Amino acid sequence: MIIPKRISLANIPTPVHKINYNGAMFLMKRDDLTGVELTGNKIRKLEYLIVDAKKRNADYIFTCGGEQSNHARASVIASAAAGIKSKIFLWGTPKNIPDGNLFLSKLYGAEIEYLSKNEYSSVNELMEKERKLFEKKGKRVYVIPEGGSSPLGIWGYINFIAELKEQSGTNKIKGILTAAGSGGTTAGLLIGNAIHNLNLKIFAVNVLYDKITIRNKIVSYVEECLKKFRINIPVDYSNLEIMDGYSSEGYKHISREKLKVIKDFAKKVGILLDPAYTGKAFYAFNRSFLTNKKSSNVMFIHTGGLFGAFSKRKSYLAG
Repeated sequence: MIIPKRISLANIPTPVHKINYNGAMFLMKRDDLTGVELTGNKIRKLEYLIVDAKKRNADYIFTCGGEQSNHARASVIASAAAGIKSKIFLWGTPKNIPDGNLFLSKLYGAEIEYLSKNEYSSVNELMEKERKLFEKKGKRVYVIPEGGSSPLGIWGYINFIAELKEQSGTNKIKGILTAAGSGGTTAGLLIGNAIHNLNLKIFAVNVLYDKITIRNKIVSYVEECLKKFRINIPVDYSNLEIMDGYSSEGYKHISREKLKVIKDFAKKVGILLDPAYTGKAFYAFNRSFLTNKKSSNVMFIHTGGLFGAFSKRKSYLAG
């Protein structure tokens, strides 16, 4: 097995908290506490990707996402810390007064190109075309895919499993539930699960792509990573369950019903969930594993997303 190099950017290990919500007990892994500006799960992936960018003497890092992309924001800030400029390609429109993640991306000096939904469907081709233009000008560009999900980036969540094994009380869990945007976090969990022979069930709540697309993406990341890093351990895909139907309102929107659960959880537990990822994932978790139960042996991963809540503050404060 080839183990890639990483740089220390995240505050890890992140804590595991025992939560009591409406009488149901469960464990929450607080990956929202990986940092302040670098909060959330994306930074685990960037610990590997930034090292590779520096190794290749990159002048620029390109990446992409929605206009409130946690990954884009984390990439911009991690790039700045490494002394590398950044350009991000965002599905959205310019804002007179940017909010949340977009505010931070602009504050940290990212160059931003806004794309329509149709243009964003070809974002990888657009980034490659722009990379060639930059390199004609003598600028070396390192392209990070959506969500930092690549055979290298998913090592952040391969190592997550090793971290989890060392934490007190986690030996009783039988499954892990996470939001699945680009699918890299889930892919890393599956490989880590196999390497450490844990046989945990991995529940992925698809918040962006349909069930078939996200499953294919996850399997593709896993197979590419196994091959590239010579990991000769079989991955049991029967451990993967896509929990479909919890983002029917679309990636950029959230229903009143889900917001009601998010606000109730914040008031009763003191933990805020975002509208794109963790809020929808927790809504699925609550309905499937907590409602009318005393406890759950499935762990919830809080993958971050705090800054995304600010762009939806009117909805969060509505009655």
